[in-house]
Amino acid sequence: MGRLTGGDPSLLRRINSAVVLHALRTAVSPASPLSTAPTLTDLVKVTGLSRPTVEGVIEGLMESGLVVEAPAGEGEARRQGRPARRFRFRVEAGHLLGIEIGPHRIAALMADLSGRVMGSASLDVPETAPADERLDRVRDAVADLLARSGVPRSGLRAVGVASPGIVEADGTVRLGTALPGWTGLPLGERLRRSFRCPVLVENDANAAAVAEHWKGAATGSDDVVFVLAGLSPGAGSLIGGRLHRGFGGAAGEIGALHLLGREATPEEVLSTTGEPLHPLDEAQVARVFALAREGDEQAAAAVERFMRRLVHDVAALVLALDPEMVVVGGWAAGISGVLEPLRTELARYCLRPPQVVQSMLGEAAVATGALRLALDHVEKQLFAVESTVTARR
Repeated sequence: MGRLTGGDPSLLRRINSAVVLHALRTAVSPASPLSTAPTLTDLVKVTGLSRPTVEGVIEGLMESGLVVEAPAGEGEARRQGRPARRFRFRVEAGHLLGIEIGPHRIAALMADLSGRVMGSASLDVPETAPADERLDRVRDAVADLLARSGVPRSGLRAVGVASPGIVEADGTVRLGTALPGWTGLPLGERLRRSFRCPVLVENDANAAAVAEHWKGAATGSDDVVFVLAGLSPGAGSLIGGRLHRGFGGAAGEIGALHLLGREATPEEVLSTTGEPLHPLDEAQVARVFALAREGDEQAAAAVERFMRRLVHDVAALVLALDPEMVVVGGWAAGISGVLEPLRTELARYCLRPPQVVQSMLGEAAVATGALRLALDHVEKQLFAVESTVTARR
């Protein structure tokens, strides 16, 4: 392909199409100056384009199936003369999936092209399940969701997937110790066999950070750290509103910080017996916290060690990035008394302590972020004028 220049007519058509389509897509927003089904005159006014240009763009968008002429309202139908033609973006012209692959469950969300969630599915999976079995459960959850929603597989425009581990740009899990058989798994390649659309794979904490920024606790902040708190915590970060992955996708792996000081492993921190806990046994972990609340001295000491480690890990990332907000999610976010110690200790360690808040999305954060990943991919295709939050450089 030749180099695009400022006078390239194909580039100008693309920009004009993106501007008109964006105006139609955002018309349903309460903040939009347009009605929900704007006329050509409305679109000319809001886009600043000429009427012939808007007419040509609308014709092309209707041919592509992304725009349809809306029926006239009852009030217009009673007026004398022919009512002005109105148009709307077809949010039903395609669908998106967001999938979370976790140690204990597979969760999937389906949305239309506006990002509105239309359905969900969730299946339990054993923590010891090998990779093939876990992927089979993913396919089962997706098949169930598609069948219940009546959406054909061919109607999917993009699929976002979020998984524990360090994820490379092609969807390969370079390192994934949380799930059996996950390290080195070509996750993107394996899942693309099941879909006829792009499949985007992301780290789970990164996805959760994007979700909280989209429709959770961090909607008003562009510099955010999301902490997926557990025995071995992970984190995702937004810097200036963009997801920060690092050079090789390993940014935010704060669960490895204990290796620098050769301290106890995460499984040993919460142990009350000297035997390491199983990293995926949440019931075992919950028992330690329950005993601590009941006054058990060994359990209380273990919980104190866990909190010191969590504060140490989070403080390291906060000092490096200086975020406006830290959002805490994961199973530890539901433990009473986690947020206040974090606030207190970060105030001691950090030059400018960030806000520390609990996740608003809870266990839906990871799947919601995966859905946003798919939505960003589609928006990049439709509006490819400026970069999206999750676009890879």
